[in-house]
Formats: sequence, structure tokens, C-alpha cells
Amino acid sequence: MISPAQTATDSGTAEKTGGVEPLLSIRSIAKRFGSTAVLHDVSLQVAQGELLTVLGESGSGKTTLLRLIAGFEQADGGEIFMEGERLDPLPPYRRRVNTVFQHYALFPHLSVFENVAYGLRVRKVARTEIPQRVEKALALVKMSEYTRRAPSQLSGGQQQRIALARALVNQPKLLLLDEPLSALDANLRRQMQLELKSLQREVGISFVFVTHDQEEAMALSDRIALLRSGELEQVATPREIYSRPATAYTARFIGQTNLMRGRITNGVADCGTLKWRCSGPDGPATFSLRPESIRLCDAGSSGKADFVRFRAVIRSQTFGGATDLLETACPDGGVVLVRIASRGNIQRDCEFEFCADDAILVRG
Repeated sequence: MISPAQTATDSGTAEKTGGVEPLLSIRSIAKRFGSTAVLHDVSLQVAQGELLTVLGESGSGKTTLLRLIAGFEQADGGEIFMEGERLDPLPPYRRRVNTVFQHYALFPHLSVFENVAYGLRVRKVARTEIPQRVEKALALVKMSEYTRRAPSQLSGGQQQRIALARALVNQPKLLLLDEPLSALDANLRRQMQLELKSLQREVGISFVFVTHDQEEAMALSDRIALLRSGELEQVATPREIYSRPATAYTARFIGQTNLMRGRITNGVADCGTLKWRCSGPDGPATFSLRPESIRLCDAGSSGKADFVRFRAVIRSQTFGGATDLLETACPDGGVVLVRIASRGNIQRDCEFEFCADDAILVRG
């Protein structure tokens, strides 16, 4: 797990905020439900205009963290600041924060227009101002022609757009999204991911997006905060968290990987059949090696000193469209996954290679 200090100085955060005060600052937040600790000393920052995804499996605490930001739950420890001002003592209606829920929570007896206008009426916005703001919000989500429809007359994707419009019409500084795409089918979900990212760029509002789907997090995010059992495992950009995982858990959770356990002795990593020079300290070590970092040795192979070669028997070959996934067995019995460009059936016994730099030393 990463410490609060590591989170606060995360390279992605520093790059995104550029030394400017973050929009949201979560400082050592803790939450318990009875005797169960749900969040442990979580510290996190959200930059102006950033789309941050809180990613984690069920029970990791991601929705609880969202509810604490929104004001639907009260923390047992720590503080939350927005633009330098204390946020956590304020009731939900006084926070410039809006939430889009997993099930949208549209009012079935109200039209699309009235669903979007509802929050403005509650806030006692001038009656003459409401139509203009509702029309602008609906235009943003491409739903202007549906103002008179009832929610029951809309598809799942259209209902999701209305839920977004209802949140955006209040002009929040921060939009919280609790797995808003999970009820959609796979194709519509991918389409809505693109539209949501485009919308976030257009309106310039910071989004905190909660999901358990790592592919969705990779597609949408400026940064990903990976939660594990109520603690932050790693906070980084999608590219960094994939290519430079800090822990074995991160490497397994984000995509596929080969976790190779062995020892480092005098600058040499020894993982059974596989050995290479590395810069880690002497002692037990765990490395993450992505399947696509390994390739078949052929006439185009490098033969460079920093490449590690090994022979393995192909136990299975799974077609995946543009790529094939090979499950291979090394002479010591170790299993190594290899992802290569699709090329038809391959002979059973092959030689493979990978660059030593692609084997990332991770905390076990």
C-alpha cells in the first residue's frame, strides 16, 4: 500500500496541478461502519478540470469515499477541502458537488425537462432563468428533442444522459459518478465512455468517476486511484499504472501480467529458468512482465545483451482477433503468458525473448 505522503507527492498529481491549489484535497480520511474499517487514512487530490477514476473491486471502499465527498456520509477521521476551504462539515446541499448514481434516480412522474429543472427549483433559481439553463444542459448531452418525454420512454443510454444533464445544470465544481455506465450493454457502454470523456473536456468540470472495471478506468481517466481494502494501492496516470505498477496487486488488477518471484543477488535477478541483470537490492524479489512485452525469436530478433531468451513449450493458443495469447511452460515448470500478433498455429516448442527493462520490480 502507498502512504499518504506518497499519494500527495504522486507524479501524476504534481504534473496535473502544476503547483496550483487542487480543486479537492482529501486528507487522511477514515471511515468505519460499526467494527468494520472501510477506509484507512486515505489522502488524495483532484486537480481542476481532471477526470480522476477511483478503481477497485467490490468492498474496496470506493463508493464510500464518493459518499463522503458528496456529504452523504460523515468521516470518522481526516478532512476534505475544496479550493482550500473545509468541505466535510457542510451539509450536501451547501457543497458545489453533484452526483450521478448507478441507477440514475430519475423521477418517473416528471418529464425530461422537469427532471433536469428539479434541482434548480429546489435551489429557488429565478423562474425566468430555468428554461435557458435546462435547454443548455440538455444540448450538452444531445437530448434537446426529448424534453417532453417521460423517463420510461427513454433507453438506458438516454436516461444516463438525462441524469448527467440534471447534475450539470446546477453548475457544480465537481461531478461525482458512481458506476453510471454499469447498467448499459457492452457496445453502448463503450460509446458512452467516449461521449462522457468528450463531455467532461467540453464543460471543463472535474469528475471523480467510480468503477470496478479496469478497462473503463484506462479509457476514461487522466489519473487512476486504485483502492484495495480501504487503502490506496497506487495513484498514477493510466499509462504509468499499467507500465510501471508499484505492487503485485496493481500489476494483476490492471490488465494481464506474469508475476515472477525469485531473488536478486549481486545485480542479477534469478527467477528459475529466467535470469537477467537488474539494479534492485539483494534479496527476494517479485517482477511484473506483461505478456505483450515477450516476443517470438525469429530472424528479426535483436540478439542484444539486454534481452533475455528462453525456450518454452506452448500449452495453449487462444485467438483474440488481432492478437493470440499463448500459455507457455518453461523447463522448470513455470508458466509464462505471451501475447503476440495473430499468425495462425505455432509450433509447440519455441524460443522467446524480452527486454530486461520490461520486467518491473514490484512490491510483493
